Amino acid sequence: MGRTTRDTAIVALVAGILLLGVGAAWQAYRQAQAHGEMMGHAAVHGTNPGWYLLGSVLVAGVVAGAYWIVREERGRNPKRQTTPREDGPSIAADDERDESSTDRTDEPAARASPHILTVLPEDERRVLEPVVDSPGITQIALRDRSEFSKSKVSQTVTDLEKRGLLYRERQGRTYRVYPSDELIDDLDGER
Repeated sequence: MGRTTRDTAIVALVAGILLLGVGAAWQAYRQAQAHGEMMGHAAVHGTNPGWYLLGSVLVAGVVAGAYWIVREERGRNPKRQTTPREDGPSIAADDERDESSTDRTDEPAARASPHILTVLPEDERRVLEPVVDSPGITQIALRDRSEFSKSKVSQTVTDLEKRGLLYRERQGRTYRVYPSDELIDDLDGER
């Protein structure tokens, strides 16, 4: 599940909790009104509706806060992921590698991925890695490999193009996407 999908799900969950709290408070208020009319006074009997509102705000805050903390932690320490390459060993994305170690004797398959790819957000990395692996890939093929919508791929490619990480050339009704020369130089320097 992508980060934006999880964010949307949490927003929906928090909104649902708040709506349930408002609904419970409204129902408690209506019951108190009905009970007061039957008894001939306006005193509130049972749980005060304000407690339902307060409780729902607190629960929604705890859920949102816990998610935010987990989300930030995962952003700093992403899980180790391996992406197969067509022309060689897998690229392993791992921010926890030893950056101070310059003399690496590991096998090529065990090397960590280039730093530029590890610092990008997941959605940008899912678009940029296939471009690096297959220069000249069409946006249609890129959409299939990244498993994003057509508009998401187009927007991400535009953002990466503005930052100088890739460029595209028109071909018929689509584009061919290539890594920029600077990106290729950076990746070659980091390998």
